Amino acid sequence: MNSEVRNQLIEWAEKYNDPQYFQEDPIAFPRRFAEKLEVGEATLQDVEVSAVFASHFAWGRRAMIVRDCERLFDEMGWQPYEYVMAGGWRNDETSIHRTIKWSEVAGICRRLREWYTWHDSLESLSQADMRSTVFHQKDDAKAPNKKINMMRRWMVRDDGKVDLGLWKDTPKTDLIVPLDVHVYDEAVALGLTDRKQKDLATAVQITEAFKEIFPDDPCLGDFALFGYGVTNHQ
Repeated sequence: MNSEVRNQLIEWAEKYNDPQYFQEDPIAFPRRFAEKLEVGEATLQDVEVSAVFASHFAWGRRAMIVRDCERLFDEMGWQPYEYVMAGGWRNDETSIHRTIKWSEVAGICRRLREWYTWHDSLESLSQADMRSTVFHQKDDAKAPNKKINMMRRWMVRDDGKVDLGLWKDTPKTDLIVPLDVHVYDEAVALGLTDRKQKDLATAVQITEAFKEIFPDDPCLGDFALFGYGVTNHQ
């Protein structure tokens, strides 16, 4: 990586790791519950459940994602953990967000309730465990698990800016950059990956490239990719 690209990535990461760019973003929902947690009006589990669903809905235009998250949390009475544990979830074939139906939401709620019956937090779940335990998806060693890695970034990174930093037992160096088509295209343009597949190995390769710049916090590079997208696709 040449010094010009390296310096540009550092500049973008510093600029765009800023809440002003994420007010109309799925992370706004777990952040709302994290702020309530600080004053004793919510629980860690409220933050986790909201992060599960906000990241799961993070697909499509941001305005649509925010709208549909609001519909979901309205249904939950803005008490996501209580809603999960109470049962009686809305369970029909109506769409709540794109191809995600209320029946899928109910299934996630059921599996979350099973987990929380025996555990206090989701933190001990690896990305693969989260995939199978929460989302009931079959094991796939190649899947980039973008939404799960996004949620893990939200919950682990702790610089007090955009991400929430509530999971204290997970090192930031264990995180993997959330990989979707846009992130892949930006990473290719910047020379962070030479792989053709948009899979887990590619996400890991991009993360390793960022470890050269941000050795203790590679997912800070995710904000640099956001900055590249903002700068080059206006």
